[in-house]
Amino acid sequence: MQLILTPELLMEAYRQGLFPMAYNSGSPYIHWICPEMRGQLSITDIHIPRRLLETVKKAPFEIRINADFEAVLRGCAEPTPKRPETWINASIFKVFCDLHERGHAHSVECWEDDKLVGGIYGLAIGGAFFGESMFSRMRDASKIALLHMVARLWKGGFTLLDTQFVNEHLKQFGAYELPHDEYKKYLEDAVKAEGDFLLSGLSQEKIMDNYLAMRESN
Repeated sequence: MQLILTPELLMEAYRQGLFPMAYNSGSPYIHWICPEMRGQLSITDIHIPRRLLETVKKAPFEIRINADFEAVLRGCAEPTPKRPETWINASIFKVFCDLHERGHAHSVECWEDDKLVGGIYGLAIGGAFFGESMFSRMRDASKIALLHMVARLWKGGFTLLDTQFVNEHLKQFGAYELPHDEYKKYLEDAVKAEGDFLLSGLSQEKIMDNYLAMRESN
């Protein structure tokens, strides 16, 4: 029997180390994935390539938080030459929109002239953040969104950034893998912590400045 994908079911699955995927956007079925090796990124020590760091400092895009969550999901679900199929089907799309309405799912967005040109979204549970997908319509837009997300996670007290898998794109940022049992230990502690993604009253520019200053002082 195919379970109905609800916000409560999805959040409990993530707490247990599972996450949902579909074979393609048109599939009505959800498959629960539990990799033996789990992809991770360091929040404090993510590797930032020199050229990208200089680009971030120039602030080529306006960074917005949760301004158009659904548009970010649609961008992530769009087929591309490198990715003709997507794992985001209608059920996954809907449940993440529901989670966003409840304050659990968030997006970091790059805008230029009031046009969304890239972004990333994910799920926050306690002090754990599960990065889901990102997209880019201009050079470096998704990478810049990722770094701004990491800065926000650092400032908000998050301790775990899950990428599910490690691919060539994430390797440039120092992505690494943990065996499932080790990942579960970190996960259990992280979801009990208190992370603050919204950081009310702080500008994203200030958050990034603080993050870069922290890295330069270490």
